Amino acid sequence: MSRFSFNQITAKHWELTELVKGVVDAGVDKVALWREPVAEYGLERSAALVRDAGLTVTTLCRSGFFQLDGWFDDNRRAIDETAALGAPVLVLVSGGLPEGSRDIAGARAHVADAIARLVPHAAAAGVTLAIEPLHPMYAADRCVISTWDQAMAIAEQHPVGQVGVTVDTYHLWWDDTVLPKIEAAGERIAIYQLADWITPLPAGVLTGRGLPGDGCVDFRAFHAAVEKAGYTGPIEVEVMNEELWQRPGPEILADTLAGYQSI
Repeated sequence: MSRFSFNQITAKHWELTELVKGVVDAGVDKVALWREPVAEYGLERSAALVRDAGLTVTTLCRSGFFQLDGWFDDNRRAIDETAALGAPVLVLVSGGLPEGSRDIAGARAHVADAIARLVPHAAAAGVTLAIEPLHPMYAADRCVISTWDQAMAIAEQHPVGQVGVTVDTYHLWWDDTVLPKIEAAGERIAIYQLADWITPLPAGVLTGRGLPGDGCVDFRAFHAAVEKAGYTGPIEVEVMNEELWQRPGPEILADTLAGYQSI
């Protein structure tokens, strides 16, 4: 419980004020927030809400999407939002191929260049940019950074603490080379996120995650790897699942905690 952080997307339809009350009532003191519901409630109001409740915001999710027009200004705004919420980490999902393009190598090079342009602003704001490699099935439309090596190659161009990598079990569990690389990553690990892999995947695949313990991910192996790396920070549970989202927020939180504590 001392490291557990409830990621807001896990209870997507739980209104922010009720979510804050629910996690506090459950004895949870950490949350990860998403930009869209924060904007809907208001950035300053959201920051005051979590601060007054005694909650720590572990990350703000998400920014990136560097293939879109206006990416530079939007990502700078995301950095400022992260700082305003008191969160140390902004999670970056790099985005897919530009419309009509097949140049995945060029898209990956653009991600590296885009992050380099953002680093000075993030460093001045005290925000770490956390590159999240997503499962390769998302490469075309959502994230051309598909492997740990691709994410680390970009992160290592910048000082530790300015750019790091997200360990998300849902996206990395399949890679038989990744655990020793995580162990060697040390302070490059910016955040550790849990979700399970369940089948069959739904149409669109985005909402196919399960609560920890419901699928086939070897969480103990990931726990051991991040511990060997020296990571002692928060552990977020971030699940996107349509069936789960239809349930009441307190019930989702209770089952999330039960899954987290079972692995």
